Amino acid sequence: MQVYNTLTRTKEEFVPREKGQVSMYVCGPTTYNFIHLGNARPLVFFDTVRRYFIYKGFNVNYVQNFTDVDDKIINRAHEEKMNPLDLAEKYVREFFVDADALNVLRANTHPKVSEHINEIIDLIKRIEKQGHAYSVDGDVYFAVRSFEGYGKLSGRSLEDMQAGARVEVDLRKKDPMDFALWKAAKPGEPSWDSPWGLGRPGWHIECSAMAEKYLGNGFDIHGGGFDLIFPHHENEIAQSEAASQQPFARYWMHNGFITVNQEKMSKSLGNFFLVREILDKFPADVVRWYLLSTHYRSPLDFDDEKLVMSGKGLERIKTAIRLLYEVMDLPVDEATNSTTPIEDFAEKIQALKLEFEKAMDDDFNTALAISVLFDLAKEVNIYIGKLNGKVTPEAKGFLDQAHNLIKEFNSVLGILKEDKLTGRLILEVNNNDNALTEGLVQLIIKIRQEARTKKDWSTADAIRDGLKELGIVLEDTPQGVRWKKQG
Repeated sequence: MQVYNTLTRTKEEFVPREKGQVSMYVCGPTTYNFIHLGNARPLVFFDTVRRYFIYKGFNVNYVQNFTDVDDKIINRAHEEKMNPLDLAEKYVREFFVDADALNVLRANTHPKVSEHINEIIDLIKRIEKQGHAYSVDGDVYFAVRSFEGYGKLSGRSLEDMQAGARVEVDLRKKDPMDFALWKAAKPGEPSWDSPWGLGRPGWHIECSAMAEKYLGNGFDIHGGGFDLIFPHHENEIAQSEAASQQPFARYWMHNGFITVNQEKMSKSLGNFFLVREILDKFPADVVRWYLLSTHYRSPLDFDDEKLVMSGKGLERIKTAIRLLYEVMDLPVDEATNSTTPIEDFAEKIQALKLEFEKAMDDDFNTALAISVLFDLAKEVNIYIGKLNGKVTPEAKGFLDQAHNLIKEFNSVLGILKEDKLTGRLILEVNNNDNALTEGLVQLIIKIRQEARTKKDWSTADAIRDGLKELGIVLEDTPQGVRWKKQG
């Protein structure tokens, strides 16, 4: 497995710290608003990375934090006349609403800054003891020039970074590039007692302390968006390695920007989109499909038309799966002894499994993996087309094999949710509890089929006509009953 490491700017073979174990820390959102599409891209991508490691048989310890102590939260709380920690907790809950819709697995641990103040203070004290920090009037700063390796992640010299950075003027600093580890308390802000007086943590120290607590130093993967390389991740490396004298993280992975009309999505340009707003217009599975349709290190340009096209692509996959389920539900024709129409079908789908893994092993190329899923859907359609409605025991085995492989691919990509009762993928999805709709319609179809078996045509017709009035059309086909929403 090859992983592009931002630290070395090369693809490297992935070798975990512990055999069979993967440790991952991914920076989560600052909880002062609903998450936007730029938050959603790393959320979905690193969830997919985690899923692939699980698929490959690794035990994954996945940590994704919430920054619930921050200037933006404090400012927003003042605007809304709320306690900052209460405001942050409100948006933590809203985060999970969107993350669940996008089928993102919960992390093993979701640490919050406010619950790790003691660990943060302890880390700052160790940095201070090593001679890399100094305090001024209750503030504590990291002395950037004291850390020899500063700039190794971004690949820039300190002078270049200073020239390109928006550095807040503070004459109390020994160097303009020094950054805050601890901020002295100001009126109306949350604060905690510390050796330097009442105050709160700086942004960068928070992730260092939480990553160290749950994963230890030298953990496998640290992930986040490209915009976090500098200063956030650069500063994490400096303060963590200054304190421990050990490597902090072994592989650094960063996803590309979301762009709108080729411009970076940002609040200052007014072109950023909340996930909640997008989910009001597009199904969540389409949004996830779209986010994975481009290689994670490439920019991803956003507009409604691209989501429409993603929806059409995903519908091709769903159509193949629907057809597969219809044929799988046909009775097995034990009397037919004819050979399988495509004798090498099993070999083909196994070859596609290898192609999928090859794509994901090459720096998690989800775009190529999706193309393999299209190839699998095509092979399934061809095979079914040559069955002529007769499912031999051998064909049934091949269909089950294809279904299992589709589910395996989906377990990695996480596009479709799975019905825990039937083990089948849920195909009719929007964001208004459609899993329940799918289950109820299938139950009604089953009751109607029982009425038809008993030749109770009036009941069967009444069910069909009643569903039509509700906007659900049933189609009786040789392969079984199909249903769709009208209009």
